[in-house]
Amino acid sequence: MKQLPPIDLSQPYVTPNHEGIGGRIRARLEDFVVEEVSLYEPTGEGSHLYVNITKKNMTTREVQTKIAELFDLRPQNIGTAGLKDKNAVTTQSFSILFEKNDVSAEDAVKRIERKINVKVNWAKFHNNKFRAGHLVGNRFKVTISDIRIPMRTALERANLIAEQIHLHGMPNYYGDQRMGRRGKNIHEGWAILNGQKRHNDRWLSKLLVASYQSYLCNRYIAERVRRGFFDKLIQGDIVKKHETGGIFWVNDLAIEQPRFDSKEISFTAPIFGYKMSHPLEESAELEAEIFEESEMSMKTFKRMKITGTRRFGRLTPEIEVSQNQRGIQLDFMLHKGGFATTLLREFMKND
Repeated sequence: MKQLPPIDLSQPYVTPNHEGIGGRIRARLEDFVVEEVSLYEPTGEGSHLYVNITKKNMTTREVQTKIAELFDLRPQNIGTAGLKDKNAVTTQSFSILFEKNDVSAEDAVKRIERKINVKVNWAKFHNNKFRAGHLVGNRFKVTISDIRIPMRTALERANLIAEQIHLHGMPNYYGDQRMGRRGKNIHEGWAILNGQKRHNDRWLSKLLVASYQSYLCNRYIAERVRRGFFDKLIQGDIVKKHETGGIFWVNDLAIEQPRFDSKEISFTAPIFGYKMSHPLEESAELEAEIFEESEMSMKTFKRMKITGTRRFGRLTPEIEVSQNQRGIQLDFMLHKGGFATTLLREFMKND
């Protein structure tokens, strides 16, 4: 039987010359606050009721399921723009498509707050389902507590790390939560792709396959960091504009590197699949190395209808560093798909 090649979960830092501050996150739920930033506001008219909810100690999937059960709806009727942390205070929107238009916004809010134990901040109707593509990103307010060095030293170190990230950006690694403990999700995703395992839960199956794709994406970004190609472009890179999302191939490094340095554009990393766009020249060679290492086949992706895409390989957040009564507080916003834990590990350096 085919075996998964040895996996490498290492994620090299981009601030290795700056000491971390240690500490811990999520000592209290209130230490980790996340707020979704949507592309648009609902109009107040339409068949989908958008409810903006603040939850604690519940996954997005749990809330989604509870809303469907509460109104006797199919889970597909409940739209979200992405998964949020369980062990945190998170604010995000859900859209509800009622099978019968006999539920008012006021009645829905009362029932949700009474039965699901969440706070509903507002509710408005709109004409389409809320989906992942409708998200700009997420705002974070995170306190790193239990720091064992003098607070003045911690504040100095945190500011130096923030300055380095402001200068060059940070790797857009997928967080450990996507991979599962010791890479468990990677193993299961690989087994599903290779026909060695099946899940009746289609949503879970897709998530596990995505975990394997995410692992290969992390391997690519990690290798760029190791080889000194995180803060510079490679000939043939596929890059993406931060402002518009436009994608193009790098043909002239002398022209495009200054745009990269000014954070106008960033290289993209592969989410492997049979329809994914491929880089050229030197960049293609690096990507091919990672895929060959996986011993996966594009035929497998095609058989499983895994199309693939590309992802920003670098994020360029602005980070506000401050001190509060419990430790060091970091305020920042990440583009959709970015993991706060990836940023926090650069500051803490105590994986």
